Amino acid sequence: MPVLPSVAVVILNWNGKAFLEKFLPSVCRSTYGNLQLVLADNASTDDSVAFVEAHYPRIRVIRNARNDGFAGGYNDALQHVTADIYVLLNQDVEVEAGWIEPVVALMQEDPRIAACQPKMRAYLQPDEFEYAGAAGGWMDFLGYTFCRGRILYTVEKDYGQYNNASDIFWATGAALFIRSECFHQMGGFDRDFFAHMEEVDLCWRLQRAGYRICYCPDSTVFHVGGGSLPQGNPRKLYLNFRNNLMMLWKNLHSEDRWIVLVQRFFLDILAAVKSLVAGKPKDMAAIYRAYRDYYRWRRNYVKKDHLPEMKLMKMTGVFHGIMIWRYYFLRRKKFSELI
Repeated sequence: MPVLPSVAVVILNWNGKAFLEKFLPSVCRSTYGNLQLVLADNASTDDSVAFVEAHYPRIRVIRNARNDGFAGGYNDALQHVTADIYVLLNQDVEVEAGWIEPVVALMQEDPRIAACQPKMRAYLQPDEFEYAGAAGGWMDFLGYTFCRGRILYTVEKDYGQYNNASDIFWATGAALFIRSECFHQMGGFDRDFFAHMEEVDLCWRLQRAGYRICYCPDSTVFHVGGGSLPQGNPRKLYLNFRNNLMMLWKNLHSEDRWIVLVQRFFLDILAAVKSLVAGKPKDMAAIYRAYRDYYRWRRNYVKKDHLPEMKLMKMTGVFHGIMIWRYYFLRRKKFSELI
């Protein structure tokens, strides 16, 4: 019999005892035959590490010296984990017993599949897709991200409409399967991001390196979402805007960079004005801070990779249009209506 690829499920934790109590039992029921479980703790101040060490001796604990967010936390921890495939799993995700096997089988079909995600449904509304990943991530040519099954805040019910394995632009960081060799080849996540959009940036770089990103419908996980920062939090809005701009500057082809970023600037001004009119001045301030810090970052930016430039329109999982235009003005709020 062929040897199963070794898999390490690595859960990044920060003060997440309540989530660990609730969801670790499902992870420990995973049936994959060549599996290790790891808790990477980002300098928690609660007793979550003590809880895991007392109740789950099977789980290896890695203690990061400080909280460097999602990007830095995983980069540090994965330096100490040896496996063929890493599974980066949020602390607020419930899994089914056989959730690993289908994704690994799909990845084994083609060594160019560097990263993959399962179907992601909402823990609190299990018949619906979940915001963070749904049935795989896409992006439009201005850098606005969305999913099969979720566009902006419109989330579809799962009727089996996305039960086909497919190539996508990005795989969710809430349940990210990635070949360890590819992760380290790319230098891991970009630490400058801290949290949010770092998996989109990583998947973009993987595609530029010639790899594929895929969605596996035969595996389903259930995500609470907002475990660290809930939707509507100005801090989350700030990180999403700032990191998206940083990602575009890093990855866009030099011929397209200014064309895209100028259009984004005017659309983001509209978003800021809309927030103010809606009585959300903190959201407008978050967008302002995002641009301020993006420009500060850009002044000091030093290119970190030597990947070939690639036109965004030639990549997989890219919508050749403006998603927000079709969503707000043409009222196309489902993936099937958009693409």
